Amino acid sequence: MNSACDNPRMHAALPLSHFLLALAVVAVWGSNFVVIKVSLDHLPPLLFAALRFGLVLLPALFFLARPAVGLGNLALYGLLIGVGQFGLLYVAINGHISPGLASLVIQVHVFFTIGLAMRLSGERVRGFQWFALLLAAAGIAVIVLHTDASTTPLGLLLVLLAALAWAGGNIAAKQGAPANILAYVVWSSAFAVPPLIALSLFAEGWDVISAALRAADAATWAAVAYQSWGNSLFGYAAWGWLLARHPAATITPLALLVPVFGMSASALWLDESLPPWKLAAAALVMAGLALNLLWPRLRAALLRKG
Repeated sequence: MNSACDNPRMHAALPLSHFLLALAVVAVWGSNFVVIKVSLDHLPPLLFAALRFGLVLLPALFFLARPAVGLGNLALYGLLIGVGQFGLLYVAINGHISPGLASLVIQVHVFFTIGLAMRLSGERVRGFQWFALLLAAAGIAVIVLHTDASTTPLGLLLVLLAALAWAGGNIAAKQGAPANILAYVVWSSAFAVPPLIALSLFAEGWDVISAALRAADAATWAAVAYQSWGNSLFGYAAWGWLLARHPAATITPLALLVPVFGMSASALWLDESLPPWKLAAAALVMAGLALNLLWPRLRAALLRKG
């Protein structure tokens, strides 16, 4: 069987239907931060995270074969993503940071991933990556200088820790190298749900949990389903399908639109303000992300022309 790189169709322009599918995925991932904020009006954050990964796990577990990776790797990914990334993110958005800014700040997971990969492999960070990191760090510094009641230092710290956990999950997934990323996400959720339930019982208490479950209505469960089936199952399945058919350099840059959708949706539906400092912070962070992602490709194109 030919690899993706050997298939000449992989190098053709992205068909409109595939572009729209990719756009739908990043729109779901971006608007997801607004759904989180609305959901937290009905559910405490750790319970919400447990329910989210519970619905990722069931019933999909019965339809997807366990990926051929070790249980330790599955457990590590499940803990880092379920408890680390989303547990911390939900706690942060629950009154400590606005969802629009959260959608932006958590994108620094890209630089944490690079740092962890370099640390583990012993490789050196390249010059353009240092400059990209400097741009993103400048954007975070702008946010730090403008923390207020809607975006607190604690909220910013929690989202940065969530981004670090996401980076760790990326490294775990790279080491596990699952053939089916959707099955990997589903099966790893089995290791996220129990600790999230335990943390919810410890930190939120049974009285709060039982009251929230009794009060949950159709809109509450629709939000949980959006998180589970839309953000996780649809998102990972569609993104993996696209990456299997097109070069990563064609698909991955579209992920830069996630904070655009996140901040826009938060401004539109939650009336989150977008003052000049917030737009400047977004421009700096996204410029850093874009430089890190696109510069190698641009440089290669310039060298070919030269």
